[in-house]
Amino acid sequence: MTKPRVLCFGEVLYDYLADQPGRPYEQVVSWTAYPGGAPANVACALTKLGTPAGFVGCVGQDEPGNDLVQLLQDTGVDVSGVQRHATAPTRAIYVVRAEDGDRQFAGFGDRTSDEFADTRLQAAHIPAELFVQADYLVLGTLEMPYPETNAAIQRALELAEMHYVKLVLDVNWRPMFWPDEQAAWQQIHSLIKRVDFLKLSAEEADWLFETRDPGVIAHRLESIEGVLVTDGDKGCAYAFSGYEGKAAAFPVDVEDTTGAGDAFVAGFLHQLCQLGIPALQDPETVRSVMSYANAVGALTTIRAGAIAAQPSPAEVDAFLYINQR
Repeated sequence: MTKPRVLCFGEVLYDYLADQPGRPYEQVVSWTAYPGGAPANVACALTKLGTPAGFVGCVGQDEPGNDLVQLLQDTGVDVSGVQRHATAPTRAIYVVRAEDGDRQFAGFGDRTSDEFADTRLQAAHIPAELFVQADYLVLGTLEMPYPETNAAIQRALELAEMHYVKLVLDVNWRPMFWPDEQAAWQQIHSLIKRVDFLKLSAEEADWLFETRDPGVIAHRLESIEGVLVTDGDKGCAYAFSGYEGKAAAFPVDVEDTTGAGDAFVAGFLHQLCQLGIPALQDPETVRSVMSYANAVGALTTIRAGAIAAQPSPAEVDAFLYINQR
């Protein structure tokens, strides 16, 4: 297997999507399980697009964990960084959906957030050799509240800096993972100071910076190489190398928005791996990169499930051809 150019660090899990859109959690009759977890979504989407990716995280020694690791392998993701925990279960999240496909996280069933295997990733067992040939490390913030996995995050950051791996943070703010929102704000800001590329939803930008303007955010962070702010069907805004702009979203018939932001990140990183970071100095190239990322995100919403819905390169190319004539 080709060594991964992008390492995706964090959680792989099952999203249990409500089969009855528009109903609150208590009124849902049945659920369908879909593989997910933001870093795993990014790794799978990248691999499908043609960029070698690896996943680093922890699952239980249970049937869901077996199935998820097998899915990653079948997709072509490097799983040499996956750890297994003997007693903690693989994470499951319940997701309710609105009639328009928008989703809302509804809880962890009969368990608390800190009971799952992904909270027990061991820093000492992270394969350092994965970082030698990698170009990018993708992180979220869901694992930061848990001491063992947070220590593993710090180890991954050390390895990335040691081997000149660029850090990409997709904040992926989920209050249900954090016991203290103010502590979360401070911890996330401390991580942001270390990253090279920052991806925020519009709501996350409001919460962390009190602005949705990526140029303002980039100016405040000074040394950051790029800021991306996504806003669903309103498209995205971005700031690179002193250049700012916006890219409109593509109109599609949405079935499920789960994983759309992760697919956007994968589309962006796939383009960076193809073109190189210096390409971001050219405004026209940046517009093309953002259009590609938006297309990957849009195509992921037209089918259910974060990973199952991800497009192939041919689908993205055909979609862009049709929508940019």
